[in-house]
Amino acid sequence: MPPNNQPQNQTPATPNVVGSSQTTQAPQEQPAKPKNPNSSQNTLLFSEIRDNMVVMSDGSFRAVVACKSINFDLMSSREREGIEYSYQNFLNALNHPVQILVRSQRIDIAPYIDKLIDIRNSQDNMLLGVLMDDYINFIDILSQEANIMDKSFFIAIPYYTQEATGSLVEQSKGFFGKLFSKPGNVIAKIDTQTYERAKTEVKNRVDGVMAGLFQLGVQSVQLNTKQLGELYYNFYNPDIAVRQPLGDFNNMTTTFVRKGDENAGQAANTGGAK
Repeated sequence: MPPNNQPQNQTPATPNVVGSSQTTQAPQEQPAKPKNPNSSQNTLLFSEIRDNMVVMSDGSFRAVVACKSINFDLMSSREREGIEYSYQNFLNALNHPVQILVRSQRIDIAPYIDKLIDIRNSQDNMLLGVLMDDYINFIDILSQEANIMDKSFFIAIPYYTQEATGSLVEQSKGFFGKLFSKPGNVIAKIDTQTYERAKTEVKNRVDGVMAGLFQLGVQSVQLNTKQLGELYYNFYNPDIAVRQPLGDFNNMTTTFVRKGDENAGQAANTGGAK
């Protein structure tokens, strides 16, 4: 017999057969699903609301100042001239653009009527009860026949970074600027240094605008983050906002929602004992 040169402890190698069950193929990466460009999220012009500012999608910033009205008709002629000259000086002192917004909104009378009904039910005097019934019916009929409106006054103060200014220049080029411009749903990235500089500049502009309004005798206040969220909610949902006002604002501004760990919950209930 010919000598066997193969070691006893060594098993012969099996050839790799194509299509056998032992062969494994590398997992293929699935392509990411493209975002829907027609979604309602992409139609919004702002990216987020933080630090009492609105961060726009193009990298610019906005601050909003709410103002109270003054009764110009009840003033004397000298007071009117003083208001007009002060308003002229206020506009001439601005070194940045502003937007003055007057908003008319329908008032919901239902809470007021409910309050009157509660007072009527607790009224023991029969004569006052009859008078309150007539008054409640009058307010109810008036609210149905006429739209009771309330006017709000705002001043929007913008701040444009260099990236936002470049996009505005491209948009101002006319047809070819819009043809070769970037898509509108692309959100600009802002670094920390640019953001801190924008916060300082926006604060300085807000202080200047509020000082000019104070010279006019107009009381003003800057809207904070919560008030800005409520303002945008009322603008985008004019019909729903009357019936369903925005509740807890902190629950509406969470970054993401993550599913809890069941094992962690069971460990917490049992005190971590196994």
